[in-house]
Amino acid sequence: MNDRVLGRMASRLRQRKFQLLRRFQIPPDALPGSLSLTYLRCGKPTCHCAWDRGHPVWSLTFMVRGKKKVQHIPKQWVQEVERRVEQGREFQDAVREVLTANAQLLTLARRQEKRHKKKKKR
Repeated sequence: MNDRVLGRMASRLRQRKFQLLRRFQIPPDALPGSLSLTYLRCGKPTCHCAWDRGHPVWSLTFMVRGKKKVQHIPKQWVQEVERRVEQGREFQDAVREVLTANAQLLTLARRQEKRHKKKKKR
């Protein structure tokens, strides 16, 4: 269906789609979600956090079967987790772009089919 769509736009969409498909395989250690830094107070009245900003805590937030999960990340893992989250984000962006190209190609195919049917009726 989509491979029969003609025209420059369809050609550009297919080229971009296949370029992305060649470039992106599922990264084996990519992570979903986002990494964030927050500050928590431990509750001890003599701790510096009682009058200061708090203790820095890194967290990875992601969804599992529609439920939000939060995993605390040790400070020494932050750079690696950040890299893996970025890999996951790039992969998801590429997948969205491929899916969008498929939808646009479907729309173009439908338009071309309608035009073709109108020409046949004349």
